[in-house]
Amino acid sequence: MSWTKRLLRSRDESCDREIAFHIAEQFEANLARGMAPEEARRKAQLDFGGREQVKQSVREVHLSAILEALKFNLRSAVRFMRRSPSFSLAVILTLALGIGANSAVFSAIDAVVWRPLPFSRGDQLIQISQHDVQGRDANRFVAPVRLEEWNRMASAFQGISGYYFDDLSELSGPLPEKITEALVAPRFLQVLEISPALGRNFTAQEEHWGGPNAVILSNAYWQRRFHGDPAAVGQKVHIGKEYYPIVGIMPVWFQFPNRDVDMWTPSAPDAPFAQRRDETWFTVIGRMKPGVGLSQATADLATVQSRLGRQFPKPDAELTVQTEPLKDTIVGAVRSSLWLLYGSVSLLMLIACSNIAALLLARTAEREHEISIRLSLGASRRAVIAQLLTEVVTLALFGSLVGLLVSAGAAHEFHLMAKTLPRAEEIALNWRVAVYSLLCAVITALICGLLPALRGTATTKGRGLATSLAQASRTQVSTRNPVQWVLVTIQVTLAVTLLVGAGLLVRSLEEIGRVSPGYDPSHVLTLQVSGSWGETNDMKGVVQRIDRTLDGLRALPGVEAAATSAMLPGVPAKYQQEFTIDGKLDPDRKVLADSRWVSAGYFETVRIPVLSGEACRRTSTTADVVVNRSFAKLYLGSPAAVGHIVEQAAYSDFQSSGMVRGIVGDAREEGLNEPSTPTIYSCFSAPSPFPNYLVRTRGEPMQMAQAVRRRIHELEPGRSVYAIMPLQQHLDEALSDSRMRTRLLSLFALTAVSLACIGLYGTLSYLGRLRQREVGVRLALGAMRGQIVARFLLQGLRAAGVGCVAGLALAVGFSRFLASMLYGVSAIDPLTYAGVLVFILMVAAIASLAPAVRAACVEPVKVLREE
Repeated sequence: MSWTKRLLRSRDESCDREIAFHIAEQFEANLARGMAPEEARRKAQLDFGGREQVKQSVREVHLSAILEALKFNLRSAVRFMRRSPSFSLAVILTLALGIGANSAVFSAIDAVVWRPLPFSRGDQLIQISQHDVQGRDANRFVAPVRLEEWNRMASAFQGISGYYFDDLSELSGPLPEKITEALVAPRFLQVLEISPALGRNFTAQEEHWGGPNAVILSNAYWQRRFHGDPAAVGQKVHIGKEYYPIVGIMPVWFQFPNRDVDMWTPSAPDAPFAQRRDETWFTVIGRMKPGVGLSQATADLATVQSRLGRQFPKPDAELTVQTEPLKDTIVGAVRSSLWLLYGSVSLLMLIACSNIAALLLARTAEREHEISIRLSLGASRRAVIAQLLTEVVTLALFGSLVGLLVSAGAAHEFHLMAKTLPRAEEIALNWRVAVYSLLCAVITALICGLLPALRGTATTKGRGLATSLAQASRTQVSTRNPVQWVLVTIQVTLAVTLLVGAGLLVRSLEEIGRVSPGYDPSHVLTLQVSGSWGETNDMKGVVQRIDRTLDGLRALPGVEAAATSAMLPGVPAKYQQEFTIDGKLDPDRKVLADSRWVSAGYFETVRIPVLSGEACRRTSTTADVVVNRSFAKLYLGSPAAVGHIVEQAAYSDFQSSGMVRGIVGDAREEGLNEPSTPTIYSCFSAPSPFPNYLVRTRGEPMQMAQAVRRRIHELEPGRSVYAIMPLQQHLDEALSDSRMRTRLLSLFALTAVSLACIGLYGTLSYLGRLRQREVGVRLALGAMRGQIVARFLLQGLRAAGVGCVAGLALAVGFSRFLASMLYGVSAIDPLTYAGVLVFILMVAAIASLAPAVRAACVEPVKVLREE
């Protein structure tokens, strides 16, 4: 039973007892008049009236009294705000800052982490991948034939489907336009339980090899290309040599597999090239049946794969199935960053609460005379506390409204981080964020206002009304104020904790900035040219096209070198595999290395030094590989590395096999914050139909962008150039998550320090006003003003020092959560801790100095005359 129901029930029981008492009194009076007992009782009940009518009247009286008291308290709160505008503004802005930051991060967590995927029963969707039990191949993609067998044989699923991507050129306009196409297996939309907003889904004929072409457009591409015209359904888009009828338009919110997809087309599982079990390209998703859990579905798929392993020993016997909720794969590692930020803003909120509580304590003490008058006029302590709390709640509600504006601005900033923050487009103000902000305001008001209200009314009662009315607080020699100092110490403690965390992240980024990547990203322009996996039927033609484009780029004035690569250096894309050396496979000493595919000219373009042998050759007709120094030292013995035959232990679509032609220097290919690992570079210019092109320029890279576009358009007029940007920008984006954490945590930490300093300043200023008579007496007795300054200054530094000790101890535990996010810095870094300690004591001294000097500048004669 809720507290409201219990309250109403208690009030009704009290009313029933009151009614029974009055009827009994009337009954006794009727008996005294000589009535018979039955007649007396009947008469008493008739005279009193109906019970329910009386109870309703009593309820109305009580409700009217409550509403009247609330109305009076609200008027008093508004008068209080008008009478003390600077104090009210300080409280509102402090609350707006705390609640706004808290609500902003809450909105991000709500959209990214808590809110289910925007699909019907999104918790039933999982991502399925295959895994090499021997650990020889990092490939997680699935062959089309295996996907269909999983769908047919697994009993725990409503359906299983998959997708992969193509970057194509749409040729309907005057210039080729790059579009991202998601090729989907049958049942794709059925698994997601989504239908087009306009038009229809793919038919069974369209999902078979040789069937009619069909395409479903994303809402964004429909708006961009057809201006939202419903008549676009039935028209055609020109892609390559084919025309695709538009059969549907997806809803505006549908952005799966990612926000960049422009259209979806069917991928036929019965295509001739899709029948090999060792050629994999699908990312697989499945929908579990209602009531089926993840463990049960995983076990069902494991049983299916075991049966396939017996039926097709190579390669299925060496494969297992791994599953993960689809939401977890989308959210990824950003979950920990958001929780870190939420913990940080929660500490910031506590600092704001402590700050406001200290302000309210000081304000309530100054209003002791007013509180005494109210109590002397007959107001109950409960009524006075209710009025004080109403004032705080009113301020908190105003602060919450301003905080929502802060939260809205922060949501816009999150949208700008859409490239690195999944589901960023879903972050927005909604009723959940508004309710959360309101709850924050109410809870904050109770936390901040209850102690000052209780303490203020208790102090007045304790002294006695006559004494309180006769005294003015500013002329009394003050006693100690431990509560204010405790609140200041709490603020400093939490500020130190946040500042240590921010300092560690800043130091980590500094260490990353000092790292030598092993290559030179400056003056390197990166880009891609549209292509299609369908072109791989003529792999020789794909290689010739890419080599022709490279030759054209190398001939441009201002270009020093050009090459292609499957993955960009410094951008995380690890693909580890097991290899054999000269045909030998040692199970006790696995040869594991990161595989990368690069064209001739790659090492010259990114300036990775060739240590021995030679780099990839443009005219080579053999399968060649180049290894880095770590691989040669660990597995080959550096001097004799060239000439060995390196082969992949497990089959993969992209063979990293061949003779070692050279050894190059170690490079941090996986990111600046990842150490160099043994790496094999396969010399192959066409790892995909749309590889990454890298162009080294003599000047600024973007100054060559237009010339590069024109040259590629001359060579390939039917293709589009996209993702053209400097390599350094890719490196910056690879660290964007770390930069976001560092930037926001630093902002919160500096805000926390500012609030702590304001709290220290306000507390000392308040104590200086209270202790004017004491200071005047000391000065009259011969004390030096410097001694007074030192006394106040030491009080502030003492509180800051205690807060620093407690904060550093708390930071030791807090920093352990940061350990996995740091690079080159220990979670207990002495330099960071010492720097924070010095910084806090310095700003605390500055914050304490002004009120200390003001307190020492009182005139003794004037203060004593007032007494």
